[in-house]
Amino acid sequence: FVLSSILAQIPWQAPTIDYHAIAPEIVLAGGICLIILVDLFTSETKKWITATLTGFVMLAALVPVLTLAVSDVNVRSMFDGRYVIDEYALTLKALFLIVGYVVVLLSQNHVEEGDYYQGEYFTLLLTSVTGMVMMASSRDLVSIFVALEMLSIPAYMLAAWRKRDRKSNEAGVKYYLLGVFASAIMLYGMSLLYGVTGSTLLSEIGRQLTVEGNFGGVQALAITFVIIGFAFKVSAVPFHTWAPDTYEGAPIPVTAFLSVASKAAGFVALVTLIYVGFPQAKDVWQPFIWVLAALTMTLGNLVALRQTNIIRMLAYSSISQGGFILMPLAVAGTGDAAGPALQSVIVYLIVYAAMNLGMFAVVIAASRTTRSGEISSFGGLFSYAPGLGVLMTIFLASLAGIPPLGGWIAKFTAFRAVLEAGGGWGYGIAVIGAVNSVIAFGYYGSIMREIWMKPAPNGETSAVKTPSSLIAAMVITTAGTIVFGVLPGVVLRFGDLADLTGAFGR
Repeated sequence: FVLSSILAQIPWQAPTIDYHAIAPEIVLAGGICLIILVDLFTSETKKWITATLTGFVMLAALVPVLTLAVSDVNVRSMFDGRYVIDEYALTLKALFLIVGYVVVLLSQNHVEEGDYYQGEYFTLLLTSVTGMVMMASSRDLVSIFVALEMLSIPAYMLAAWRKRDRKSNEAGVKYYLLGVFASAIMLYGMSLLYGVTGSTLLSEIGRQLTVEGNFGGVQALAITFVIIGFAFKVSAVPFHTWAPDTYEGAPIPVTAFLSVASKAAGFVALVTLIYVGFPQAKDVWQPFIWVLAALTMTLGNLVALRQTNIIRMLAYSSISQGGFILMPLAVAGTGDAAGPALQSVIVYLIVYAAMNLGMFAVVIAASRTTRSGEISSFGGLFSYAPGLGVLMTIFLASLAGIPPLGGWIAKFTAFRAVLEAGGGWGYGIAVIGAVNSVIAFGYYGSIMREIWMKPAPNGETSAVKTPSSLIAAMVITTAGTIVFGVLPGVVLRFGDLADLTGAFGR
């Protein structure tokens, strides 16, 4: 009775919900339920239906993203600014949904032929993509953490999907244990931020941290812990140790998903925190990210040079590429570099998604014949599978940043951002990035040499039979890689959207 009396005196007010704004999330949530139900009532011989439905769900969720993009309302805010849908968020939502669709194409035959649990696989994949879509709009510590765990927990299980494979079991356990440890550190930092600012809303935290005399050691420690948590998610050195073993042990489509979508979601959260929550704390995060960027691109490249397994090589390549994405953030607090740095990160994430997913698509297609992950097994690929040889060369050249492929505009925007910032920070990281660009060509070039100049192992001459779903994935990624390079204005336009919204209150 007492409790009901107290509750009756509270002026309850239901939050205003813009259902059009959250339509992509609603479609994905409905899709998860649909896949579960279809899997329950479908015979074992028709489980392929779940893959097809998952692809349609991804495309269906993309429709409200497009309608929101062309609507007259540029910014839609809910829950007192804790969930924001603007052009920045819509660009990233579209990226995650397209990446998710390509991963479904990569997974369809791989999962079916591998005798995996198909319904559960695609349910977890949809759940993880839903977390990523939520991350793009989250502007609050609680919503960021919920979105992060929603995308991470299914990824832990997907990494260990080959349950009879010891390497896959090791991949899942290592990813899970280190992921939980990183989340604990990040959550501790978030709790410290809440304790010293009295709010979980990022914009309010940013205002509190700008108050004179309200920034000290506890605030610096909290920011450092939060950045460490997300440094793990983007596999930045020295928080990268999970990546090579996890990438090698997980099913290849899951590895592609982790290296692109999961990494991109981590960068999105990191960018949002830096620009909204910590804009005036640059003396804390800027030197830290500068060191992370330099170590990540350098160590990733040097270790990649010694790899003989293509998946482990791509794992260290992914680590190195993460260092290049961090590079402009290392100077984002210097002068007027915030805008170019933000544009560079968005452009790099879009281009990286196209060329890296394409690379994994070719590896999956070629491995169907070679049955090996060794780099030497791709010897003479052009002689018996010329199409795959050309496509792999395109993706490798793009990853190396060779014009006119998409990788060059990604690296160009990163170098432009740091050079425009100037000073010791900018020029220093630019020199390190330039040296690493040269080093990276060493291992990308060695694979090209195998494809074009080495003989096929064991006299391999049989034609590679590529499923239609893999062909579709390669067509999409190849088109993106070439168009972004030949017509850079297309991808630069997406990068500009982040500066046009005012989402970060700059």
